[in-house]
Formats: sequence, C-alpha cells, structure tokens
Amino acid sequence: MDAPAFPVLLRSFARIGLLSFGGPAAQIAVMHDELVTRRGWLREEQFLGALSFCMMLPGPEAMQLATYAGWRLRGVAGGLLAGLLFVLPGAAVILALGFGYALHGGAPLVQAVFLGVKAAVVAIVVQALLRLAQRALAGVAHLVVAGLAFVGMFALAVPFPAIIAAAALWGAWQSRGAAAGPAPATPLPVRPADTLRTALVWAALWAAPVLLAWAMGAAFLTDLALFFSRLAVVTFGGAYAVLAYMTDTVVGAKGWLTTAQMIDALGLAETTPGPLILVTQFVGLLAGYMQGGAGLALMAALLTLWVTFVPCFLWIFTGAPYVEHILARPRLRGALAGISAAVVGVILNLSLWFALHVIFAEMRADTRVPVPVWGSLSVAGAGLTALALVLLIGLRLPMGRVLALMAGLAGVGHLVM
Repeated sequence: MDAPAFPVLLRSFARIGLLSFGGPAAQIAVMHDELVTRRGWLREEQFLGALSFCMMLPGPEAMQLATYAGWRLRGVAGGLLAGLLFVLPGAAVILALGFGYALHGGAPLVQAVFLGVKAAVVAIVVQALLRLAQRALAGVAHLVVAGLAFVGMFALAVPFPAIIAAAALWGAWQSRGAAAGPAPATPLPVRPADTLRTALVWAALWAAPVLLAWAMGAAFLTDLALFFSRLAVVTFGGAYAVLAYMTDTVVGAKGWLTTAQMIDALGLAETTPGPLILVTQFVGLLAGYMQGGAGLALMAALLTLWVTFVPCFLWIFTGAPYVEHILARPRLRGALAGISAAVVGVILNLSLWFALHVIFAEMRADTRVPVPVWGSLSVAGAGLTALALVLLIGLRLPMGRVLALMAGLAGVGHLVM
C-alpha cells in the first residue's frame, strides 16, 4: 500500500500519544488498534515481529514500537514524528507536575494525598509483577532465574546491570540447541556503511549535551547526564525493572532525592500519558530543583529527557532494517527470555521495597536488607495499600480510577481527622 501522507500520520500518532495511559500493555493495544485494525498500515505479523524486536532493546518498548512503525511507514522522518508524539505530551505534563510538586509538595494536604497515591503505586507494581510473571515464567528454570534475581537485589545488593547481563548469558546458553527461525525472504535493505553512519550520528547527538555540560564545568548536570545515559543502556523490562537501581543510586549513592520523593515520582508518572520511564524526567527536575532552584531544575529535566530518549532513536534507526534477520536467531530470543525471567524477580524486589516504605515510616539502619522498625507502622498506609490491592487486582478497576480514588480518600481523611 502507499505510504500515508504526513498530515494523516501526524493525526494518528498524536491520537496514540494522547491516549497512551496505563503502561506498555495498554499503549501497545492502542497502537495495534490504530495501526493494524483501523488503518491497516501494518500487517499482524509485522506488528508482532516489531514488538518482539523492541522487547529485546533497552528502553520503553511501546515508544520504540511507535518509532519503528513511523520508520516503516515514512522512513526516519516518520520515525521521529511517531516517537516524539508518543513522548512529548507526557513530558509536558511531567514538567508542569514536577514544578508544582517542587513548589508545594511539602504542604500537609499534599503529603496526605500522596500517601494515597503511594498506596496505589504499590498495587500497580504488584499488578505489573503478576502480569509479567504469567508471560515470562515458562518453567522451573525461569522460576529459579527469577528467584535468584530477587535474592541478588534484595539481600545481596547485586547491581541491576550485572543481573541483566547474567540472565541474558544464561538465556543465550540454554538456547544453543534451538532451531533457527525461518530465513528472511528479502535481503538486507541497507549497507553496513549506512548502518555505521546512522549509529555514529545518533551516538553523537546523544553525547553532545553531556560533553557540553562537562566542558562548561557543570558537575551536577554532567553527573546526572552520565547516570541516566547508563540507565538508558540497561533499561530492560521497562521502568519498573530499573526503579530499584535508580532509587539506590539517586537516594543512596547521590543523595539527590529522598525515598518518599522517589515513590511520589512514580505516582505522578503513572497519571500521565506516554512511557512510564518519563519518571526519569521528574527525578532529574526535582534533583535539579533541590540542587539549585527552578533554572537548574529546567535544565536538568530537559537533559534527562534527552539522554533517556535519544538512545531509543539510536537503537531503532540502527536496528530496524535488520528486524527479520535478528528475530531468526534463537540465541537472541533465548537471551530475551532469560532477561524477562530475571525482571520478574527484580520487580518483586521493587514491590516489596515500595510496600515496606509505604506501610512503615522507618527502616533499621544496621542491616543491608530492608527491615522495618515495627513501631513505625502506618495504619493509614497499610489500610490504603490493602484497599488499593483489592480495587485494582481484586475488582479490576481501571488504574486511573484507582489512583484518583486513593488520592481522594487520603485527602478527605486528612481533612476530617
């Protein structure tokens, strides 16, 4: 079929971007409805193959799927249009919410409302854990990988990148005897020199603001950009998978934010359209505000946004011509399966970590493993968390409705107490 005109492409991907609430599963469903069912721009097998490819990459798979679809329809310009429209609406909302939080987040009523949001976040992460476990744990071996990943992060403080690398190596090794997929029917559409040039251009764009911050002697911005650049390389399994690693660095090693602020960041990111990894923009903004006020906050937010999403365009524009050839390789599929199993354990660690910090006000300082101070139990936090679990997982209410209900209940509770 003929490539769609740019105005039509813009309207379709703007609709996808504005409706992309509810995490990657809901976002992918919206894209499938628009691109496959309504428009017929992609065949079912093309859409599923592209999704499998994007799941192999670090970064938000839904945003990368949108970018790939735009590239497939109208080349690099189409990919840029689709990817930016998927990210920018949510980024604009996060920017506004972030400054509002920085200015008024300490007010007692706001803190009370965020207790309800945090309780809902615990339920949302548990729901994501259950959904991923059903899809990723195909047997006893995968259960063992998930369990080892959980123990490694929760009890032994093994770095997240090391867990992902080990799981990928195991998955590739155990798939060494698997049959290869069907050979692609068409030859590669690009020359290796073109691929190298594409990779170098996007790598240079990724690095440019980082090098500029370093050349200007902006130590905080350089440190921030380098950390979130590293995060962009290891973000397999979505934002939930790297939140514990991000929190350990941002709260523990850097001291940029508090644990409560990190949980608030995820709660705000859950209420906006676009990929959940936009939580990094909120973290960058708030860290910049804490370091130097509104001006530094804006620069930090934009820099974080840049180093989080420019790599996504690098992966897609470099790898998109090779999708069919990559999917025919069983060891790559095995590596992805190993990573997916490990991510289940990583998100279990995140679920427990979030729940402990919402239900208890203090953790013991003399242990590596998070152990609550039992006297710091928050009855309100425990009750709201239990209610959120019932509403979201038991009654299966929509996530946005649960977030609004929990925030409203916590706010009303504060006003009447």
